[in-house]
Amino acid sequence: MKIAIIPARGGSKRIPRKNIKEFLGAPVISYAISAAIKSELFSVVLVSTDDEEIAAVSSKYGAEIIKRPSHLSDDFAPTVPVIRHAIQEFEGHGSTVDEICCIYPVTPLLTTFALIEGYRALQREQNKFVFPIVKLPISPARALKVNEQNWTTNFDPSAFEKRTQDLEEGFMDAGQFYWATRETWMKISDVHQNGLGLPCKKWTYVDVDDPEDWDIAELLYKKRSAVM
Repeated sequence: MKIAIIPARGGSKRIPRKNIKEFLGAPVISYAISAAIKSELFSVVLVSTDDEEIAAVSSKYGAEIIKRPSHLSDDFAPTVPVIRHAIQEFEGHGSTVDEICCIYPVTPLLTTFALIEGYRALQREQNKFVFPIVKLPISPARALKVNEQNWTTNFDPSAFEKRTQDLEEGFMDAGQFYWATRETWMKISDVHQNGLGLPCKKWTYVDVDDPEDWDIAELLYKKRSAVM
């Protein structure tokens, strides 16, 4: 059995009630639920939450609910333990799970194609976490440190003596989903050290951490909808 698990706690700080904030007319979590359902990959879509309002909204859009305990609902709770808890709770009702996709709730640009592509990659690399990655605009070696007075220093001074094409490229996690087998979720805690990255285009994701990111995501969604 394949299941999707959407971790959505209620205590977001930078964007209050972030996981159910309205995004172009619908709660943003509904986009993640809809993408999972439309992919036709999953026997069930679960939302792991500590919040009754998030649970009610998620149920309305077709998800089943896993009640998340308080010790997995604070600002410091990593993703992997949350997913492990949801797997165990779901299996406690007699089901057997083989493959799980963790989908983050604020991913309105996520497509069913990306989820399907991730699943296909998982079939080739059963012992890895599979997730989308985005190429950084510059090499990490060219990054700058900035202090409280906005004074800058180089992370790697030697990098500025080299040509751009001679520096190692860097990538970042797009923050949309992680596919893995049950065995991988239960045994491995470091996603990025045990990952298979799927390169994606810059316009297919936004890491929504603040109101400006939210506005950018809405603009990209509108632009994509206009050309489809």
